[in-house]
Order: sequence, then C-alpha cells, then structure tokens
Amino acid sequence: MAEPPLSGMLVVSIEQAVAAPYCTARLAEAGARVIKVERPEGDFARGYDRAAAGESSYFVWLNRGKESIALDLSAAADRALLTAMTDRADVLVQNLRPGTLERKGLGIAALRARNPALIACAISGYGETGPYAARKAYDLLIQAESGLCSITGGPEAPARVGISVVDIATGAAAQAAILEALIARARTGTGADIRISMFDVIADWLTVPYLHAAAGRAPGRVGLAHPSISPYGVFATREGEQLLIAVQNDREWAVLAADVLGRPDLARAPEMATNTARVANRAAVDAAVAAAAGAMARPELEAALSRAGIAFAGVNAMDDLIAHPQLATARARIPAGAEVTLPAAAAVIDGARRAGDTAVPALDRDGAAIRAEFAP
Repeated sequence: MAEPPLSGMLVVSIEQAVAAPYCTARLAEAGARVIKVERPEGDFARGYDRAAAGESSYFVWLNRGKESIALDLSAAADRALLTAMTDRADVLVQNLRPGTLERKGLGIAALRARNPALIACAISGYGETGPYAARKAYDLLIQAESGLCSITGGPEAPARVGISVVDIATGAAAQAAILEALIARARTGTGADIRISMFDVIADWLTVPYLHAAAGRAPGRVGLAHPSISPYGVFATREGEQLLIAVQNDREWAVLAADVLGRPDLARAPEMATNTARVANRAAVDAAVAAAAGAMARPELEAALSRAGIAFAGVNAMDDLIAHPQLATARARIPAGAEVTLPAAAAVIDGARRAGDTAVPALDRDGAAIRAEFAP
C-alpha cells in the first residue's frame, strides 16, 4: 500500500470533547503522527459514557491512532515541554477557551514566531472577537443559538439534531483549512494562523434557511419532509411500513405520477406541475402519493419505485444500521485490550479504506516517551 499522504507530519493537539479531536482523528487517519495533549485529569470526553466495552463511545470514535500525554500547563516545566513540541511540529490544533494559551505565554503568535512553518488552528465557540467571544460554547448550545433547532424536529417543538453536528462540522472545516494550509506551505515554506468558530461554521451551513428567512419566508419544522421540495417525505405501505420517497425535479414527478401512482394527469395539473406549485399544495400532493403507497405492500412499492428510477429509503433505527448490508466496519482496540466494532472510515482511496493504528490510548500512555523525546 502507498505511504499515507500525511506520513512524517507531526500534529500536536491540545484538545477535548469532539470538534478538535474529530479534526485530528482525520489527520491521524491520513498518516500524521498526532500527539494528544490532555489535562492531568484527562479529556472530559473520556467520561461521557461507557458504551464502547466500558470506554466512552465518543473517545473511542475520535482518538484511535493518537499518542496521549498529560500536561499541566500551569507548570513551567510542562509549558517548556509543549513549546519544545510545537517547535518541531507541523500543525498545532487547540480548542481551549479564547485567550487561555495566551495567558500562559503559549499564544499562536508566540509559537509561530519560534516556528514560522507552524500551521496553528484555534477552534472556538463564537470566535475570538465580538460580544459572544467569552461565552462557553458546546454543540447543543450552538445548535440553539444559531437557529438550527428552530428548523429541526416536528411542528410541535424545536429539536436537537441527533448527533453532535456542530462539533463534527467544525472539525471537518478545521481539517480542510489545515490541509489547504499544508498545500500553501509546500509552495511558500510559511505556516498559517487559522481561526475557526463553531458558530461561523454552522451559520454557513444554514445559508439556505437564512436566505429563505431573509426573504420573509422562514422555513417551518416539517419533521421527515423537505421544506423546499415536494413530494419528499415519509409514506406508509399497506402494512404500515414507512418509506421515505424523494422527487428532485418536475421530470421525476411526471415519472412518479405516471408509473407509480397511475395518475399521469397529476403532472399536468397546474397546482402540481412544478415544484413551487407542489410545495404550495403539499397536502394534496402528499395525499395522492399516500393513497398509492398505502395500496401496495413494501416489496411491491420498492419495486415500482426502482423501476421508475425514483429515490427512496427505509426509515431505519440504529439496530438497522448495525445490520445494514451496505455498512463497512472497522475495529478499535481499547486500553483494556478488547476490541469494538464501529463504522469504517468514509473515504475509499485507490480501492482501500485507511485503517492505520486503531489503538485508543489510555491517559498519558505515551507521556514518558514523549517527555524524553522532546526534553527542552
């Protein structure tokens, strides 16, 4: 197998929770050496749950293949060690509260003055300036503050997106920015100062509902339906099983109406001929689709949709994902030595998924070796 693209890169990450660990997990997956700097008591995500054979599901997911060292940055010796590490690092990632490292004499400007090739990425909740800069920020807080919860869930109440979507989006944005900076550094030899906030990232993701709201048509909560496309929602078969059926354009609507609903006239009706008209008359459109779906058993409906080239999906639970025939899985070794199964890396590159080191480090597992290697 070819050498991973980030082989030889050293990433030092002062990280906790999800956003920064997600970013550095992807860098480790690509072959970087990632040294995870934890507080003496450890990343608090280690204690989120015990779902992964006694370890935290979050920690197992996001920290495979990393080294762990516990540092007390209030101690001069440990600050000196961190500086020695960043002097030799390619990338520094940190998601402490804004100003924390600066107050300890470890700010990005100071570290980059010592190592101009360093790519430093600081992740914060609301950015480092502005009226909210000092606020604590966690995933659900940003979901609520940004308005994401207002468009999530059913009509009766706002809801949390079921995963830590703000943290994950922010970690992915940080990874992308770091990779861009590595490409630029290959040309210039100079590193970069990257600042990413959770609020900015999810605000960007909310551009479509933002523009609808700015035009005076704020989207409502529609549950398992699409606010801008019709028909796009859940319909029950004769036995009451649910399928989510999605039409993307007027051509597909004409095919669905003729070949699945047996109602070619619906594609010509002015109140249903275009997507804009169908959204305005969603109840009537959904009623027509529901009537046809409710007359068929699930295998019959799936076959009809497949023949017509109409997209559909089951409305599944986590047990269905665990048993899903399309799911690729990987194994992770937890500190106690057991292995747990989890979804594999998403990218297939040259026909293979990267696995790398799948060991999850115990707190300070590599501390002695790292202290010896980087002794100032």
